[in-house]
Amino acid sequence: MQQYIEQNWLEGLGILTTLICVWLNTRQNIWGWLWAVVSSGIYGVIYWQFKLYSDMELQAVFIVLSVYGWYQWLFGGKEKTELPVSKMPYFQWIACTVVFIGFTLVSGYMHGNYSDASLPYMDSSLTAISLIAQWMMARKYVENWLLWISADFFYTGMYFYKGLYGTSILYFLLLLLAIKGYQDWKKSQDSII
Repeated sequence: MQQYIEQNWLEGLGILTTLICVWLNTRQNIWGWLWAVVSSGIYGVIYWQFKLYSDMELQAVFIVLSVYGWYQWLFGGKEKTELPVSKMPYFQWIACTVVFIGFTLVSGYMHGNYSDASLPYMDSSLTAISLIAQWMMARKYVENWLLWISADFFYTGMYFYKGLYGTSILYFLLLLLAIKGYQDWKKSQDSII
C-alpha cells in the first residue's frame, strides 16, 4: 500500500510538472526548460519502477537537452540572439529518420533480449521519436509538435496498458497541448516570413 501511495504521489507530481513544462513551451516561455528538468527527474524514477527502461533513459537525455534548449532559445539565433521558430531543413529529416530506425532497432533488441523490459520495441520507438522531437524543440523547429502529437497518441495507449492511468491521461492532455503548440508556433513562424 505504501508503494502505491508513493507511486501515485510521484506520478501526480510528474503530471503537474510536465503540464507546466509543456504549457510554457507552447508559449515559447524559457522557463519551460526548468520545468522540463524537474519533470524528467521525477519520471525517470517512475519509469524505473515500472521497468520502462528506454523511457527512464530518455529522461536523463531530456535533462541534457533541456539545458541545451534553454541555451539555444536564449542565444541560438543570429549573433547570439533569441532563436526564432523555423522549419527544419530537409537533410536533417533524413538524418533524423536514420537515427529513429537505428535507435529503435538497437534499443529494442538490447532491452528485449538483455533485460526484463516491458514492450521493448514500442518503448524504444517512442523514445526515439521523443528524443528527436525534443532536439527539434530545442532548435525551435515548428515540426517538433507533429512528432509530439504522434508520440503522445501512442504513449497514451502504452501507459494505459501498463496501468499508469494518471500518466495515460497526462499524455492525452499533452496530445492536446501539442496540437495547440503546433498551431501557435506555426502562426509565430508565419509572422516571421
